[in-house]
Amino acid sequence: MANDEHVAMLGRGAAAWNEWRAKVDETPDLSRAGLRGLDLSGFDLSQADLRGADLRGTNFCGADMSGAHLEGANFFKAVLDGANLAGAFLTEAQFLNCAQLVVTRNWQSAFRDDTLACGAAVPGRNLLG
Repeated sequence: MANDEHVAMLGRGAAAWNEWRAKVDETPDLSRAGLRGLDLSGFDLSQADLRGADLRGTNFCGADMSGAHLEGANFFKAVLDGANLAGAFLTEAQFLNCAQLVVTRNWQSAFRDDTLACGAAVPGRNLLG
């Protein structure tokens, strides 16, 4: 379950959030949080726990989501243009499609289901069968 303080910190904007992330050695717990329709562009969400979060219509343009746990999150109409997904965990993500994925950065290194291969190898899959 999401840490209420972490969710509230998002509301202070990208500059305050990113400054807080630089100061604290804590993994943000936003699991199962209702973040629908928020503007999280430019936020440092690297390594954050967003498992099962409601991200419908959320704007992640330019956000750093590298290494974030996004398993089971709902991405319906989420905007991901330019977001960094290096090493992110996207297995069982809901309503995420290749059109959303290929406009991100480093999406090829994200751990994802075969349905999100989008013409690239899926990390962690044995290519020899």
